[in-house]
Amino acid sequence: MSDSDGKKTLGLRGGSRPGNVKQSFSHGRTKNVVVETKRKRVVVPKPTAAKGGSVATPSGDASRRPAGISDAEMARRLKALQAAKAREVEEAQQREAEEKARAEERERRRAEQEAKEREQREAEERARQKAEDEERKRVEAEAAAKRAASDAEKKKSEPAAARPAPGPSSQPRKGDRDRDDRQNRNAKGRNDGGGRRSGKLTLGQATGGEGGRQRSMASMKRKQERARQKAMGSVEREKVIRDVQLPEAIVVSELANRMAERVGEVVKSLMNMGMMVTQNQTIDADTAELIIEEFGHKVVRVSDSDVEDVIKEVEDKDEDLQSRPPVITIMGHVDHGKTSLLDAIRDARVVAGEAGGITQHIGAYQVKTEGGAVLSFLDTPGHAAFTSMRSRGAQVTDIVVLVVAADDAVMPQTIEAINHAKAAQVPMIVAINKIDKPAADPNKVRTDLLQHEVIVEAMSGEVQDVEVSAVTGQGLDELLEAIALQAEILELKANPDRAAQGAVIEAQLDVGRGPVATVLVQNGTLRQGDIFVVGEQYGKVRALINDKGERVQEAGPSVPVEVLGLNGTPEAGDVLNVTDTEAQAREIAEYREQAAKDKRAAAGAATTLEQLMQKAKEDENVSELPILVKADVQGSAEAIVQAMEKIGNNEVRVLHSGVGAITETDIGLAEASGAPVMGFNVRANTSARNSANQKGVEIRYYSVIYDLVDDVKAAASGLLSAEIRENFIGYAEIKDVFKVSNVGKVAGCLVTEGVARRSAGVRLLRDNVVIHEGTLKTLKRFKDEVAEVQSGQECGMAFENYDDVRKGDVIEIFEREEVTRTLD
Repeated sequence: MSDSDGKKTLGLRGGSRPGNVKQSFSHGRTKNVVVETKRKRVVVPKPTAAKGGSVATPSGDASRRPAGISDAEMARRLKALQAAKAREVEEAQQREAEEKARAEERERRRAEQEAKEREQREAEERARQKAEDEERKRVEAEAAAKRAASDAEKKKSEPAAARPAPGPSSQPRKGDRDRDDRQNRNAKGRNDGGGRRSGKLTLGQATGGEGGRQRSMASMKRKQERARQKAMGSVEREKVIRDVQLPEAIVVSELANRMAERVGEVVKSLMNMGMMVTQNQTIDADTAELIIEEFGHKVVRVSDSDVEDVIKEVEDKDEDLQSRPPVITIMGHVDHGKTSLLDAIRDARVVAGEAGGITQHIGAYQVKTEGGAVLSFLDTPGHAAFTSMRSRGAQVTDIVVLVVAADDAVMPQTIEAINHAKAAQVPMIVAINKIDKPAADPNKVRTDLLQHEVIVEAMSGEVQDVEVSAVTGQGLDELLEAIALQAEILELKANPDRAAQGAVIEAQLDVGRGPVATVLVQNGTLRQGDIFVVGEQYGKVRALINDKGERVQEAGPSVPVEVLGLNGTPEAGDVLNVTDTEAQAREIAEYREQAAKDKRAAAGAATTLEQLMQKAKEDENVSELPILVKADVQGSAEAIVQAMEKIGNNEVRVLHSGVGAITETDIGLAEASGAPVMGFNVRANTSARNSANQKGVEIRYYSVIYDLVDDVKAAASGLLSAEIRENFIGYAEIKDVFKVSNVGKVAGCLVTEGVARRSAGVRLLRDNVVIHEGTLKTLKRFKDEVAEVQSGQECGMAFENYDDVRKGDVIEIFEREEVTRTLD
């Protein structure tokens, strides 16, 4: 064996071999192309290594080992080579197994798909065959009917002599044979299961035959998609739940747009709720919230618009806060001496200016004590009609002074004042007034307060109590000291170096000064020239007047002042905020006004006097007393309206209430509705008086609320219709039923309770259910007609126009009477 066995001589010629290839084209053209072929060298292992099956040791052939390689290194290399080959074999086997598994999975899926398609084709083929069979039978039946009809007509038209005698060998005519052959061929072609169109469904066959309107390709695709989704068990698309921003009033179309629902569905839902509306009508927030929840969305109430973002809530730093005077509210029952006590404190005579000695407004005053402390007092009315005004006073106060008369103890308005103070979560000081009277019993006051969870210090509680007398001045210094001590405990602070914010205590329309608002500044400093917005009104501070009637340039925290410069009269309880520019104030006021109008319109209320007049004309036949109220301040107007609502029975209706003098427009509204005008501390101008005289409108002036309420009660009592009241006078049980000629069925009864009267009304009860109500046709005792039958006696009764009486029924006898109603 030579050394060159199994080897080839290395050379440069083994790299590539050029050659020529002849290309042929159309029309006989040819082209010679030079092609270079590269060959890859293949290393063939030695025959001895292949035969032996074992690797030669490094020491066996040291001449072929690379230079510098030791036996151990060579052994390691060979072992690594063997491991690599083993890994290659394992990887190849693993790849082969995976490929085999994938092939089996593909084959299984293909088989499943083919089986499913085959089942679908078979179902479609069965449906098609069934439809074709039915169509063929219908066509054959129609053709047979037509042939029979035509044969019958021909037989009738031919003379009897000309008809050939039918024989057993008679054949159908040639035309009939041709037509039958064509029909059979067509039917055979359609039903041929082995034809070349077998298993294919044409568009015409799928749409139900030829002729007429055909289904579009898009419709067919939608049908196939629905069938595919049904076969796959697809889930319906999940509904998108949205957060719907809801203002106080919203148009129906806008509500549907925010919910991304159809307008028609929203209108339909509203109609199901009993609201006949269109898409352009406005609904209130509560109704819209029900609709949003019904459609499955979430409600996000929007309280203020973006225009109100200019009113910033400033977080005051601790170093900017300074001590401020406390705001003290005087509360208590009517005529317990609240205003007199305040008079004695501020050494003024306010009671003399109040009509009837009763406080009709909220007064705000500042008092400086001998110790130098400054106190701000709010004096609220104690009359029951001013509950809302007292509540408003408790909302802006720091300390409540509860005035209780020592000779009268705790009264209803005292309890209300305690509840207001507890709701406002402010500390309370009890002032036991009228201690100088002989009938004074301060211990009874302290004991009565225990029933309302007010425990004074004398009873081991935490509430301070001071015995005072507004007449003699006894205990006033102790009261002021108690207030100062309580204020010191509270550590009241505010930031005076910021934009002012305050609450409107009272608002009125002054003839000479225009709209005037009594404002208690709560934070910041209000200065002359500031631009502000308060409720639906705005303005520029033209003047500030303190409680002594003096003009001041500015008012700090806890200072009550009268503000001039408003464009209209605000509502009592509105919040005053200072803005940077007049445009901002005007925009906020206009937005609030429009929002209030939309809210009133959504609630179905009239918004203008013209609408009120139209509403009054439409309601002129209603049996009620409409009145029109004008007052000097907003709080009094509110109190009067609330007093009218409490009269009851819905017989009194306040058409309109406002602040200021009685104008000619008010007279026009009163004339349209036939209502009197009630003026509380206001008068009618000249044109209004002349108009009232011409139109016959009654104007009544009042300065005390008691008189106004009493007059309205007396006037409304005449409108009350008489009340029909039923009095049950007896019960009778039917023992037997008899038939009497000329009378009908007569019930033999036993009067079990009360008395039975001939003139009374009766009801027939069966199992305690009213079967009939009417009158008696006859009431007999033995054979005599009687007027009444006493309890325990038997009688005969017959109903007027009613005969269905049975044994065991109960007859209820009652009388109706009219009762004249009066107002409470």
